[in-house]
Amino acid sequence: MLTAKGAATRDRIVAAAAAEIRERGINAVKLDDVGRRSRTGKSQLFHYFPDGKEQLLLAVAEREAEQVLEDQEPHLGQLTSWDAWRDWRDVVVEKYRRQGVNCPLGVLITEIGRHTPAAQAVTGQLLAQWERRLRGGIEEMQAAGEIRADVDPARASAALIAAIQGGVAILMASGSATHLEYALDLCLDYLSSS
Repeated sequence: MLTAKGAATRDRIVAAAAAEIRERGINAVKLDDVGRRSRTGKSQLFHYFPDGKEQLLLAVAEREAEQVLEDQEPHLGQLTSWDAWRDWRDVVVEKYRRQGVNCPLGVLITEIGRHTPAAQAVTGQLLAQWERRLRGGIEEMQAAGEIRADVDPARASAALIAAIQGGVAILMASGSATHLEYALDLCLDYLSSS
């Protein structure tokens, strides 16, 4: 169990590693870079991450996954009206627009998740949890008669995630959130069409 100071140091190291990866890419980041940015020495890095870079990458993956869902609250947990869905869409678009090319979701999926099986598992858990939350909103709206009964909630929630990820990938490459906006708008138009 870490002390409060130890937990703060560990969090600072993970945040520094995440920032380095977002800015420079996973292959360019060295533990020395993380230590410099977090103001920690190698002994501290190995104290908190004795297995080295892979263990640190897993901690970054876990942090980024938590952040992706936290950034969408409270909207993600309250998708029970069209106003709530539009508010959620606006929060998602604005968050990724502000982050631009430094996107935790993009880093998690395109950078960290490809490099270790454990990080892939974290990514898979994030996507499954995210899909469950969206599917729950779709199912509630179906029960209220707001979404057609023939819409498959599992397929629709997976399509929403794919629309977001595709839009985020384009945003990271181009700096424009337009594709993300249009993709989400089309998904919501599909869900709301009678």
